Amino acid sequence: MDCYAVNLKQRKQNFMKKPPLTIEALRSEAAAFAEVETQHNEPALFGVTDGKAIGTYLEHKFISHLTKSYDFAKGSSASGIDIPDLGVDIKVTSIRQPQSSSPFKSARQKIYGLGYHLIVFVYEKFDDANARTGRLDMVHTIFVDQARTADFQMTGGLREIIARNGNDDDIIAFLMDKNLPVDDIEAQSIAEAILVKPPEQGYLTISNALQWRLQYRRVITEAGDVDGIDRVR
Repeated sequence: MDCYAVNLKQRKQNFMKKPPLTIEALRSEAAAFAEVETQHNEPALFGVTDGKAIGTYLEHKFISHLTKSYDFAKGSSASGIDIPDLGVDIKVTSIRQPQSSSPFKSARQKIYGLGYHLIVFVYEKFDDANARTGRLDMVHTIFVDQARTADFQMTGGLREIIARNGNDDDIIAFLMDKNLPVDDIEAQSIAEAILVKPPEQGYLTISNALQWRLQYRRVITEAGDVDGIDRVR
């Protein structure tokens, strides 16, 4: 192959190469995707009431949408989140009960956050019996910075204790009162960490379980008014 052919092939490869996905691009694409999806009538969704099935449908469709224009690694069971390159997990939830599950890694997630950002699609579902199609009206599309993904009541209480010059005994008593799933040794370790580094105010409601149960009503309410919780559409 002569030099001209090699250079032409390289230019074609460079032209076809997709740009890397960024947080800014992700937010923009999420808004555009939600706008289109709101108007889309999907036969496969007709009569579907299983929130998990709807979530899987929308997550896969959004990932496919991103893949057409950007280069990024897809999530896996090992990474635990949908877009590990950016540290972002995609959540899909109904406006009627805006919540979802998230892997439990450490009790500290309830205090210091999940450790990754969230892009939250909140939908209201409508069925058209005549056309036999389902449609997801995307009523909210929200980006939650990882710094805001801790539990609202937990972080608020701890910040108040620190503001009142509380000590490790006060913190441990509070953690036990809130049934944080830790033993005495871990509670002491967390209390010492909190005294050195108080948590940021979180805005999720996180319920204890084998998996965290995340509730988003406060995020929906505060989006656009709190730094780190942005309404992208």
